[in-house]
Amino acid sequence: MKMRTDAAIARIEAIHADYAAQPFIDRIKELLIRKNESYREAGLRAGLDHQAIRRVLDGKRPTMTTCLLLADHFEVNPNEFLALAGWPTMRIFDVSNVSEQKVPPEAAEVALTIAQIADPQKRREVSKAIVALVKQYFP
Repeated sequence: MKMRTDAAIARIEAIHADYAAQPFIDRIKELLIRKNESYREAGLRAGLDHQAIRRVLDGKRPTMTTCLLLADHFEVNPNEFLALAGWPTMRIFDVSNVSEQKVPPEAAEVALTIAQIADPQKRREVSKAIVALVKQYFP
C-alpha cells in the first residue's frame, strides 16, 4: 500500500481545484513591463517554449515547473507564483528559511510578518511601502 504525503495530497487536490487566472495574468504582465520583455522573450529566457507565457496570458494554469522557471527568470519568490497558480507552496522557499545570522532580527521579524499576508498583491504593496519609508528616512 502506497502512502501519500501531505504535499502530494495537496498537489493532487490543486489539480482538481478551480483556477482563477486573472491574478497570475496581472502579475506576469506587470513583470513583463518591468523587464521590458515580450512574452516570447521572457519565456525563452526562462527556459520555456516560446508560447508558454502566451498560454498563461490566455488563462491556462501553468505547471509547477513553469511557475518555478518563471519565478527564477523574474527574480521573485517561487511561492508567489505557485500560490497565484493555485498550487501548494513549498517550504523550501519560505522566508523563514533565511539564516538569522545573515539577517538582523528586526528585519527577519518584518519579513516573517509580511510573509503572513495571504494576498500577493497586498504583500507587494506593504513591502514597497516599507522600502519607500526606509529609503526616505535613511537615504
